[in-house]
Amino acid sequence: MTKLTKGTWVVIADGEKALFLENMMDDQDPNLVVRRVDEQENPADSEQGTDSPGRMADTGPGQRSALDETDWHELAKMRFADDLADRLYKMVHKGRIERLVIAAAPRILGEIRHALHKEVAAVIVGEIDKTLTNHPRDEIEKIVSDELAKA
Repeated sequence: MTKLTKGTWVVIADGEKALFLENMMDDQDPNLVVRRVDEQENPADSEQGTDSPGRMADTGPGQRSALDETDWHELAKMRFADDLADRLYKMVHKGRIERLVIAAAPRILGEIRHALHKEVAAVIVGEIDKTLTNHPRDEIEKIVSDELAKA
């Protein structure tokens, strides 16, 4: 069973926003304090892409196939996850974070996990595959405590 001890950092991300919270109390009465907020503007894909889908020649005479247009919105989310992994590395490397819990949407969590440096992976005490960025802080404290208790 993992506990949300004093000094544990909780990073909550959804691909467009990341909250960096630090627990200032013990696991019995967590008090997550916002230390940093990173956000990126990521408009809907329809607002970012302007090209019509491409076409390519097939093997048959006069046949052509449509190609999918790039999903710029999704690419920006993945880039945000990679940038978050870099930010976490800098913070861990400087000694600011010694215990870390990451809570993110499943797809974003997977991308973050893939991009994490081994130095960051070594301080992770829990992962929560839920989107919590729009929850009030008291709910986040309860959800994180409950999820860690299950682990």
